[in-house]
Amino acid sequence: MTAVYCWRLAPDGLATRRQLRALGLRPGGQDVVAQVERPRYRRGPLVAYLYRVDLARPVRPMTPGRWAALAKANTARRTCPACSRDAGYVIPASLGMCVTCAYPEDQCAA
Repeated sequence: MTAVYCWRLAPDGLATRRQLRALGLRPGGQDVVAQVERPRYRRGPLVAYLYRVDLARPVRPMTPGRWAALAKANTARRTCPACSRDAGYVIPASLGMCVTCAYPEDQCAA
């Protein structure tokens, strides 16, 4: 069983994933050591898992292959499936296409 701490009362030497990332570190395969719970009104508490900072490893650097894959994925998110153009922004999942294709009547009025 992991230790549970109240919000802002975790001991030094423990950090969340975001805090580790801000330090340029990653958990590195270690198990969760403890958790912090923040109470909320009429709902369950927010939970953040804590890892040991001394066992954390440095973040792996981005390789040229990873940069290329990331650029390709971002291009795919910006490309409209209806008109096959780069919209210049990430296509909203709620529309599934660029705004121009989703609302063609608004473009004629302008």
